[in-house]
Amino acid sequence: QAGEPTLADLSRALVAAWGTDYGVHSPTWISRFTDMTRQAASYRKGRVLLAGDAAHVHYPVGGQGLQLGVQDAVNLGWKLAQVASAASPESLLDTYHAEQHPVAARVLRGTMAQTALTRSDARIDALRETMAELLSMDEPRKRYAARMSGLDIRYDLGDGHPLLGRRMPDLDLVTADGPVRVFTLLHDARPVLLNLSEPGGYDITPWADRVRLVDAKYAGPWELPVLGTVTAPAAVLIRPDGHVAWTGTGDPASPGLREALTTWFGPPAAQPDLPVTAA
Repeated sequence: QAGEPTLADLSRALVAAWGTDYGVHSPTWISRFTDMTRQAASYRKGRVLLAGDAAHVHYPVGGQGLQLGVQDAVNLGWKLAQVASAASPESLLDTYHAEQHPVAARVLRGTMAQTALTRSDARIDALRETMAELLSMDEPRKRYAARMSGLDIRYDLGDGHPLLGRRMPDLDLVTADGPVRVFTLLHDARPVLLNLSEPGGYDITPWADRVRLVDAKYAGPWELPVLGTVTAPAAVLIRPDGHVAWTGTGDPASPGLREALTTWFGPPAAQPDLPVTAA
C-alpha cells in the first residue's frame, strides 16, 4: 500500500487477524515491509563498504536479518582494524565481499522460499505439508536449524580439515592458568593460535604482537553443526570472528601456518638483529 501507515491501520490489521487490537496505543514507530528481496552486487567499492540492510534486504521471516547483519559487521570489523593499523594490506578488505556475499545470497533464497510457503492455494498447501513432514525428521531438522542460525556457514578457505572455514566450537579447555572456554579467548577480538599438542611446539614470534598463542588440552569429542563429530586437530588458528583459518597436525613444521598468518594477519614483523659478541 502507498502512504505512511497509521495506528488505525495497525489496529484494523490486528482485529482482522486476531479479533482484537489488544488496546494498542502510543506507537513510537510504525512502518510497512514487503517481501522485496535485493542484494548489492558488490559490498565494496574503494573506501565504501556495505553491511547489513545497506547490503541486503528481504522479508523478515525467521528473524535472520539481524543475524546476517551482525555477521557482516563482525566479518568486516576485524579486517578494517587490520588495514587501518597497517598490519595488513588493503586487499584484505576484498575477502569481506568474497565471504559474506554468498552467505547473504543463500539467506535471501531461504527467505524467498519461506515467503512462498506462507501463501495459500492447493499446491502451496501440499508443499507446506511435505516440508512439515521432512522437518519432523532429525537430519533435515538439524540441517535447517543450522542454516537458519548461521551455524552451518563455511567460508571457502581451501581443502583440508572439516573445521577449516567453519565456526570454532566453544570447547571447555584446560590451560596452565586453569579452565577456560574457547570463546572467552576471543573476547579481545584478537586471533588465537590454539595449540592442543605439546606446549611450546609453535613459534609465532613474528606475529606475537597480533596473534595470541595458547597451549591447552581438551578431552572429548568435537561436535560441529550438521557435520556432527569430527577428528580433533592438534592446533587451530582462530580468526577474531570465530572462524578457523588453519588446522595443524601437531608437527611444528605443519604446512600452511605461516601462509595463513600472513594472509589474515599481515606479514611477519621484522625481528631485531641479535648483538654480536666478540670471542
